[in-house]
Amino acid sequence: MSDKYLLKLYITGYTPRSQRAISNLIQLCESHLRNRHEIVIIDVLEQPQVAEAEKILVTPTLIKEFPLPKIRIIGDLSNTHTVLLGLNIPYKQ
Repeated sequence: MSDKYLLKLYITGYTPRSQRAISNLIQLCESHLRNRHEIVIIDVLEQPQVAEAEKILVTPTLIKEFPLPKIRIIGDLSNTHTVLLGLNIPYKQ
């Protein structure tokens, strides 16, 4: 798993904002992390104990678990360049 990215996306229900964040994350991963990622989507309405343990206060929140360091990005992930920079992923146009 050391060369793969483990990304956890915390959402609140399947609202338009949550769906946009999911779609943006999938597109980003397909374009920049082909076959080097795992996405876990956690709905805080269905799993509040997990959100509480991670101290999730705002959704959508993306947490990059691996590779370290652990990083959080809040929002719908629509600014690809900013998200890639935050995740320390080289930007390819």
